[in-house]
Amino acid sequence: MALPPEKAAELKELIQRQLGRMDVHGRIREILAETIREELAPGQQHLSAEDLIQALRQRGLVDDVMKGLSLVTDNVDQEIPSSPRQSVGFDKQSTLKKSDGTRMADSTTMLSISDPVHMVLIKTDIFAETTLVASYFLEWRSVLGSENGATSLTVELMGVGTESKVSVGILNIKLEMYPPLAQTLSQEVVNMQLALERQKTAEKERLFLVYAKQWWREYLQIRPSHSARLVKIFAQDENGINRPVCSYVKPLRAGRLLDTPRQAARFVNVLGYERAPVIGGGGKQEQWCTLLAFLCRNKGDCEDHANLLCSLLLGYGLEAFVCVGTKAKGAPHAWVMTCGTDGTVTFWESLTGHRYLHKPANPDEPPLAEQPRPLYPYRTVGCVFNHQMFLGNCQPSDAVDTCVFDLNDESKWKPMSEEAIKSVCAPGATASLPPFPPLCASTLDASATSNEIEMQLRLLVAEHRKDLGLTTVWEDQLSYLLSPALASYEFERTTSISAGNEEFQDAIRRAVPDGHTFKGFPIHFVYRNARRAFATCLRSPFCEEIICCRGDQVRLAVRVRVFTYPESACAVWIMFACKYRSVL
Repeated sequence: MALPPEKAAELKELIQRQLGRMDVHGRIREILAETIREELAPGQQHLSAEDLIQALRQRGLVDDVMKGLSLVTDNVDQEIPSSPRQSVGFDKQSTLKKSDGTRMADSTTMLSISDPVHMVLIKTDIFAETTLVASYFLEWRSVLGSENGATSLTVELMGVGTESKVSVGILNIKLEMYPPLAQTLSQEVVNMQLALERQKTAEKERLFLVYAKQWWREYLQIRPSHSARLVKIFAQDENGINRPVCSYVKPLRAGRLLDTPRQAARFVNVLGYERAPVIGGGGKQEQWCTLLAFLCRNKGDCEDHANLLCSLLLGYGLEAFVCVGTKAKGAPHAWVMTCGTDGTVTFWESLTGHRYLHKPANPDEPPLAEQPRPLYPYRTVGCVFNHQMFLGNCQPSDAVDTCVFDLNDESKWKPMSEEAIKSVCAPGATASLPPFPPLCASTLDASATSNEIEMQLRLLVAEHRKDLGLTTVWEDQLSYLLSPALASYEFERTTSISAGNEEFQDAIRRAVPDGHTFKGFPIHFVYRNARRAFATCLRSPFCEEIICCRGDQVRLAVRVRVFTYPESACAVWIMFACKYRSVL
């Protein structure tokens, strides 16, 4: 049966593309030259077509071509839809990714891709401190209506936080489709599609706002005192836009960059902590960062850490929620909670990586009854949420000690409609929803960075002792012996398991002669600024005593170990040590 003209043309195009991908013409030229050089008789001037085909068969080219073309024709024999579905998205490098390598998405399909290009502008000073300058969502689809597949844009970048209404600069952007589209759309069609999406997004957000107000009224009717609880339904991002808190969380898979949930907690822990800046008084500034802005800065507030950790734990298949409440002295705080299949409730502190088991106290027991003493720092909890659920705490007391985290009990936790949350927080639900970027591998060389920081610290120690009129003698062997201790400390931070300390202590006993004293001081940082770390170490009396050690046969040692994590985050362990002869 003959193929329809449109399928025949498509088959021809696919065959040509497959032949080009295999570089068939180049391989034929190589085989032809090789055959003429090796097999053609000196007096023979021409090579017959049969001889050439035979040479191609002997070298396996014919079989390779037929195998490649059989795969192409097998795909064409199936029903080819007129508008194929493509799995596309934008990663952090703003690169368009296609799941089908044989066909470029057509202009109509690409017009339906509503993910914007998220651009974040970061300022880094001479001390490697980063500052978020601007965050901008670029609507790239205007290029689909350009005649030559390229267009230029001028966008105004606004500040962040309290400066979200202040312009920080103008950015000139050139967009170009590659490979070029076979057929472009009219600008009217593109504008109509964008306007329709904005209209649908505005309507979905309006309906969710109406529902949220009704939910809040019902929540207050349970108990008037609920108005004082920290029930956070919306939060402002870095651009001052109110978004549902559920949109800040999404299952995030780390690929091969992080192996376990506890390693993910350690990664979030080593990202820097910085509260949103406040101009004037009035308490804490409200600002939740989108994930890309948080990762680019490599630091953020407790809510940013909790959202990222919850997303990673969801990616590992755990039932995770962000908890919003207070800690000691009533300070607002956010942390993560996981619920096990056996009913176990575990709190994860995203700023430290610590984990706490929750065992609620029974308020109905006699006063003299022994109650479990909580080890966690949390005082009250107002609500919990993830990407699909939002629940307000409606128990008589919002104290964490007495809270029962049975989230299916609506007498204790008032849920929002999952369908309402899905309408504005599900992937692709609205055009205003920021995309979640994948995590990027670290670009740091751990060994080189460790050596560099260690050499800088040696110079700083020598200069400091010189100012005190002291000489400095380093012992490399003693410095090397400190490495197992630093590795053990990081392993314990990640797994909560202590290991390897016995070998370290035995090695130090052998390295320190009788009649000598050994002192060591380990300290941990999440930045790589040696001068800043040294100044912090000097503020510890015990560390200053080691650095400024006086005595007979004083030998100094310092060891630095950098442990790298995704997004160029790192844990920096430093140990200063000294040994000297004890003199009575």
